[in-house]
Order: sequence, then C-alpha cells, then structure tokens
Amino acid sequence: MLTAAGRAFLSAADDVLAAAENARSLADALAAGRLERIRMAAPTTTLTDVIAPFLATLDVSDPLITVREATYSQALSALRSERDLAVITAPPPRQFASVTVASLPVWAYVSPSHRLAAETSITLTDLAREPLVLLHDHFRARTLVDERLASAGLSPLDVIECDHPQVAQALAASGRGVAVLSDDPRFDLVPLRILIDGGADLQLTLHAAWNRQHHAATQLASVAERLALFCQQRYKTI
Repeated sequence: MLTAAGRAFLSAADDVLAAAENARSLADALAAGRLERIRMAAPTTTLTDVIAPFLATLDVSDPLITVREATYSQALSALRSERDLAVITAPPPRQFASVTVASLPVWAYVSPSHRLAAETSITLTDLAREPLVLLHDHFRARTLVDERLASAGLSPLDVIECDHPQVAQALAASGRGVAVLSDDPRFDLVPLRILIDGGADLQLTLHAAWNRQHHAATQLASVAERLALFCQQRYKTI
C-alpha cells in the first residue's frame, strides 16, 4: 500500500508523463504544420451515437481522432491538458471557444406492447404518472427531465436508476417502465417526444469546445463544423 508520500510522488510522476506526452504531441504537430492526431473527450451516449458514426465517415487523409469517455467536468478539465477537443452537453465557460453541434431530442422509450406505443409524444404530466427508468444524474438527459418535472411541480410515480443507457433501454423493453434518455433506439423500443412548454420537445444541445489558445485552434474549429454538418444531415437538426 502506498504511503501519503508515495501517492504524492505517483501523482507528480503522472503529471510529468502527461506534460511529456503533450510536448511530444505539440512537437509532432508543429513539424507537420497541423494536427495529425486529435484527442477528443465526450460522454458515453454522444460517443456511441454521434462521434463514432462521424469517425466512420472520415478517411486516412483526415487526422486520426481518438476519443475518451468523460463527463462535462472531466472533459473541461482535460481540455486544459491532455485533450484537444471536447463534445459536451452544456455550454462551456467563455474561456473556451465553442460551436453548437446539434440539438437532439430526449426520448421517452416504451416497449412495443406498452399501452402508449401507438402515441408519438407524451406530456410531462403523463410522464410523471409512469414508472420511469432514468440514468444517474451525471447524464444530462436525467438532469433535464428532473429540472422540467420539478419546475412543473411534478414527481415521478416510481424511478429505477441505471448507470448505462443500454441497460435502461433493456429494462424498458422488458416492461419495467418508460426509459428517458437521448440515445438512439434499441430493442425495438418506440420513441415518444416529451412535450414541454408550448408543445416544444425536450431537447439536449451538444457543444464542441476547445482551448482558444490551442496551436491548432483553426483546425479544431474546422473539425467541429464538420461534426455539426454531419449531425445536421444525420439527425436533421440545427
């Protein structure tokens, strides 16, 4: 077991190694005149449903993009050191450059045999009457629905919490409740739009963010714009 001094040394060693990797990456990029590799951070659902399909459209003439799963706070922290670009589910602080990538619906998923399966939408009032399968609150879809229910003075009938979106969808498919999340559909689930103020859909907005002082800021902005165009074509968004 490490002592306190040992843990401090290990943390310092990790910082040194990260700095060395950043220096090597910078040297390679400066020598090439552009980034050959872009290190990205994104939350789980965004990585699976947005980033991975986008990467599949690139070719060998594009930079190699590698992605690490990260929450909002983890992604912003990583932009200060080991990540070049982050796709996050809330606007970044103003110190970062950013573009809006997409506005995507937060769905209420029901099984094909559910009594609401013939519907295309559900109100917050009706949603609160159902047992809900929700992700933990570090997922933006969860915080959005919590905020909307609270502002309407509503509480869910019952809640099952999950750590992973696909598990939430599997539980909905097995009839355990209505899964609320922004993921693409699986298990033949039926997606219902969640109606909020004035009949608008509950939506989650994705933002691409990067350090304004990044030596390849122009290139990162270009990649972010390409990602936004991809999302517009794939999801018919913004």
